[in-house]
Amino acid sequence: MKVCIVGIGLIGGSLAIDLKRRGFASAIIGVDANIHHQNIALHSGLVDEIDILENAVNKSDLIILSTPVNANREMLPGILSLIEGTAKVVTDMGSTKAGISGAVLNHQNRGRFVASHPMAGTEFSGPMAAIGKLFDYKHVIICDRELSDADALETVADMYKILNMRLSFMTAVDHDIHVAYVSHISHITSFALALSVLDKEKDEENILKLAGGGFDSTVRLAKSNAETWAPIFLQNSEYIIEVIDNYLEKINLFKKHILEKNPEGLKDLMNEANKIRKILN
Repeated sequence: MKVCIVGIGLIGGSLAIDLKRRGFASAIIGVDANIHHQNIALHSGLVDEIDILENAVNKSDLIILSTPVNANREMLPGILSLIEGTAKVVTDMGSTKAGISGAVLNHQNRGRFVASHPMAGTEFSGPMAAIGKLFDYKHVIICDRELSDADALETVADMYKILNMRLSFMTAVDHDIHVAYVSHISHITSFALALSVLDKEKDEENILKLAGGGFDSTVRLAKSNAETWAPIFLQNSEYIIEVIDNYLEKINLFKKHILEKNPEGLKDLMNEANKIRKILN
């Protein structure tokens, strides 16, 4: 199978490594607007060739969109039109699903598209960040599977099985609600904490001296690529705003108990939060 990967960064590059290494893809054709990413991907062997989008789609059996979610959404209708009358399959790696699904809901070739979101990644970006086994034993969500043709769904499911991923199925709307709580708010709070520290602590050496494991793990996501995350926050804005409001309520409860010198109130909040152990243990 020839696979076209559009966007050869962390996710696209890591896909390329394992799809080729594990025998799913006979050839990887890369598409990327960044000339430096093209050169790195080609010369490091992540891809077998680089081409423009239309040529790459025409040569490929499976097209994987791994660019920022706004770019995926803009490209998808045109790609589905390009593959009309063929058995080609298109999937995407985006962290929001309702927007891209809605963009092609009435497209005549909607069945050739499988909306998916592998729950894998790091705070790094670009082809140099690509690593093997990134997806192993992580979860992947496939959305609105009833709108995809059976053979297209099977192709994408087979790809994720090759990557050792655990498949789950949701509607696009349910997916976006859930990721707002478990993924998107984590990034927002990490960015906000990093900004607060940088605003108040001007001495970089003090940050390095005093930053323990808790700080490091909490702000790790603040290293994430703004080009990737700004479109995610905007596309999922309805649910993210809801989550931010809920988060601020909890922050204000901590503030209230601290101002009132109320240790029992603080303990109650923390003991309630400790219940997350049962889920994440």
